[in-house]
Amino acid sequence: MPDKWEYPWYASWDLAFHMIPFCKIDPEFAKSQLLLFLREWYMAPSGQIPAYEFAFNDVNPPVHAWSVYRVYKLTAPKGQRDQLFLARCFQKLILNFTWWVNRKDPEGKNVFSGGFLGLDNIGVFDRSKPLPTGGHLEQADGTAWMAFFCVVMLDMALELAMHDASYEDMASKFFEHFIMIVDAMNAAGNGEGLWDEEEGFYYDVLRFRDSSQPLRVRSMVGLIPLYACLVLDGENTHQLPGFKKRTEWFLTNRKDLQSRITFMTEEVSSDGKPSRILLAIPTLAQLKCLLKYLLDENEFLSPYGIRSLSKVHQNKPFVMFVDGSEHRVDYVPGESNTYLFGGNSNWRGPIWLCVNYLIIEALERYDYFYGEKLKVECPTGSGNFMRLKDVAKEISRRLVSLFEPDPVTGRRPCHGDNDTYAKDKFWKDLVLFYEYFHAESGRGCGASHQTGWTAVVVNCIERMFA
Repeated sequence: MPDKWEYPWYASWDLAFHMIPFCKIDPEFAKSQLLLFLREWYMAPSGQIPAYEFAFNDVNPPVHAWSVYRVYKLTAPKGQRDQLFLARCFQKLILNFTWWVNRKDPEGKNVFSGGFLGLDNIGVFDRSKPLPTGGHLEQADGTAWMAFFCVVMLDMALELAMHDASYEDMASKFFEHFIMIVDAMNAAGNGEGLWDEEEGFYYDVLRFRDSSQPLRVRSMVGLIPLYACLVLDGENTHQLPGFKKRTEWFLTNRKDLQSRITFMTEEVSSDGKPSRILLAIPTLAQLKCLLKYLLDENEFLSPYGIRSLSKVHQNKPFVMFVDGSEHRVDYVPGESNTYLFGGNSNWRGPIWLCVNYLIIEALERYDYFYGEKLKVECPTGSGNFMRLKDVAKEISRRLVSLFEPDPVTGRRPCHGDNDTYAKDKFWKDLVLFYEYFHAESGRGCGASHQTGWTAVVVNCIERMFA
């Protein structure tokens, strides 16, 4: 838990982010914390990881596997990593993945719902309660989180398979499941996915028996599909004959999936062998659409990082009437203007470092595949084109600037107008790691001692000087 005063309880998805910077201080402690949530006295027999201590049964984004694999890679160089730690976690994470599939995919269509998924008030409705409209909500972020979970498990299985061939079967399982989730998001079997072709964005969709309605709120919900991408090294996959054979069979016999989506792009080296394979939710065309929104300063790109809700909703709030009651989403860059989830949390505009950090990592993976072949305008409309790894550095720079003192006034954006932190010699170097940040001023909001996931700024600093 981040501290014993303001935040004296754990949240499992927060802890996953805590361990990314913490593993640089104490690798063994970081690994033990991640294992703890997978032990019998924390994980339910069904495979569910408890959300937090006052609501075990709530639903947090499935980022535990990602944290396990990142800590595994960050704590030792290649060839010296803790295989036992990875294998122990992998076995229990299979249970957690199965719990998600069984409990959160109501129609078996690989489209996930059922819970607010950690983003509190980001939606039109409280997503942890029954919908006032009837029907059910297919969540773009819930489905994308599961695709992200899937590719991380695939990557882990391939890593373990290099030392134990029995893991090849699990790698094949996660490969196939990922493709089915991507198909469901982009063009489900009934021809209705979560991608809005007209607007070039992913939206939650209300499904009824005979109709459906996209909820066109441009928010982090539609950017989370960026996370679910993985670059497979062709040489490594050729060393795994079982996995290679199974994937080739799947691609040969499931032409229906190949015909609708570009879930796999292969780059061929000069000797004719595949050098890299990209698995991702968005096609290249969809990726470009999403990046155009992401890097637009009138949409998501703030001076201090990526907003959780597009600034376009400042003048064009999303409004929906249900049985005479108004449901609306406004752009609110600072503290929440509603009392949902206690009011001390807001995903309708502010900067949250946790989701920003996952965007940065995803951009680096896309760049590893596309390299010089894909350059985008940053900011959108500026005429300044750059590779995605440089876009990742630019977002990192903006996040780091939250904590940097102004050379003239000494003020750090995160401390707002507080003179004590700007001028007092005993206080000016004491930096508060807030829970989230005002998207326009950079002022810290929410819990002031939420040192946990905000500490990933350390990893952003590393990227700036890499």
